[in-house]
Amino acid sequence: MKVNHMPPACFSVCVNMAVQRSESLRSLLSSVTVFLLLSLCVCAEARVKGFGKFSEGQDPECTTGGVCEELWFTQKLDHFNGADSRQWKQRFFVNEAFSRPEGPVFLMIGGEGPANAAWMQNGTWLKYAERLGALCFMLEHRFYGKSRPTSDLSTGNLRFLSSRQALADLAHFLSVTAETRGLGDRHWVAFGGSYPGSLAAWSRLKYPHLIHGSVATSAPVHATVNFPEYLEVVRRSLASENADCPKIVEEASNTLVKLLKDPETYDNITNDFNLCSKLQIQTEMDSAYFLETLAGNFMDVVQYNEDNRGFEGVTGTNITIKVLCEAMSDSSLGDPYQRYAAVARFMMEAFSVKCLDVSFNSYLKEMTNASWEGPAAGGGRQWVYQTCTEFGFYQSTDSPDQPFSGFPLKYHVQQCADFFNVSADQLAEAVAETNEYYGGYNIRSSRIVLPNGSIDPWHALGVTQDISPELPAVFIKGTAHCANMYPARSEDLPQLPLARDYVFLFLQKWLNQ
Repeated sequence: MKVNHMPPACFSVCVNMAVQRSESLRSLLSSVTVFLLLSLCVCAEARVKGFGKFSEGQDPECTTGGVCEELWFTQKLDHFNGADSRQWKQRFFVNEAFSRPEGPVFLMIGGEGPANAAWMQNGTWLKYAERLGALCFMLEHRFYGKSRPTSDLSTGNLRFLSSRQALADLAHFLSVTAETRGLGDRHWVAFGGSYPGSLAAWSRLKYPHLIHGSVATSAPVHATVNFPEYLEVVRRSLASENADCPKIVEEASNTLVKLLKDPETYDNITNDFNLCSKLQIQTEMDSAYFLETLAGNFMDVVQYNEDNRGFEGVTGTNITIKVLCEAMSDSSLGDPYQRYAAVARFMMEAFSVKCLDVSFNSYLKEMTNASWEGPAAGGGRQWVYQTCTEFGFYQSTDSPDQPFSGFPLKYHVQQCADFFNVSADQLAEAVAETNEYYGGYNIRSSRIVLPNGSIDPWHALGVTQDISPELPAVFIKGTAHCANMYPARSEDLPQLPLARDYVFLFLQKWLNQ
């Protein structure tokens, strides 16, 4: 989704809104707190199709010594070509506050966005570090944030962006850092959430001589081209709040799909959803992009429902499944379609979005801009490239057991061709190779603990049952994406602190092995 005159993710937002909304919705959602500080990225998955991708950030204020100081590591461009000697600077952070000579070394793995130094001051992993005497590092992922290996994001340069190169970055960083800092035989433990959670698991799998253990939270370890199960979990999560909620959402979505078939309705739709210009549906890609953008708000809220992300400065953390379902059930807002539009307008206000540009051609221009100053350089272009060349993960409406319509698999696959000239066959082959290389659900390793939340749609691609005593799963009922990673609070469900403690017991046990 494009914001008129404002580039996506990590941009200067305009806080003055001209959004029409009903007084009843204003009242219903009055408890929602809006934050405009810092974008995340340690636990991140690129489900950034809703307005949440427009949250603004500034560097966090350091309150704990120099843990927010940016440090730089000389990294190899291509770890798998000995004839290529090119190097670049990779950003990392360190927190030595809890380090004891006999303690372990914790490595937080960055993901598909800028590394967020807030994680060097907060988070469950630092509580573990304090108890275990760990030295803590966080390494930003290549091609994200300030870790820029190449002069631009051209498709030719993006060939150096892959999970395999990222794992090799971790291994090289670990090896050199252990030697230069005199860390000797101290055990290294990898941490990560979401895609970095997968990297945490895979780092232990592929570099067992370097990584002693891993905490792989909300990790989608199984790659798949089509991922309709994501929206199936969204439906179940909405229904867990109100059995009628997904039915009402489905009715609204179906109504909108029907309206899009009649150009006479476009003026009303333009006003209802506060579009930047009159709606024009010229191709199936246009309608799919519009429908996915609106559905994305529900998808984002479900994924991060009630997660304690405020310390990261994430926008709109108080917008929950409960809030959305109450709005969709409020008949005073009109019929289901009108409630859907009212929720969309409120979400625009919450994320300081002035109006929506729902032209797929505009999105195409953004996503094919290869400059580091381009509107998709915050991570969108890079992550879509990784999905096209490694993972898939396309959250389509192909399943009948979910409430949305209009963005089938072919819509997602076409983007790979449009953005990177990757064909459907090449995509399918790449995804198969990923599972062949890492093992998918059948990962075979040891000392990896895999927490997941039942509300989180990504758990469908994760490990939710023990594989072996050395590959335990922690399935946390009622929690969302990466919930166990965030700082504890009094509102946490009782099973969440129990899960954090359970993970700690594994770390304690494994560090004595």
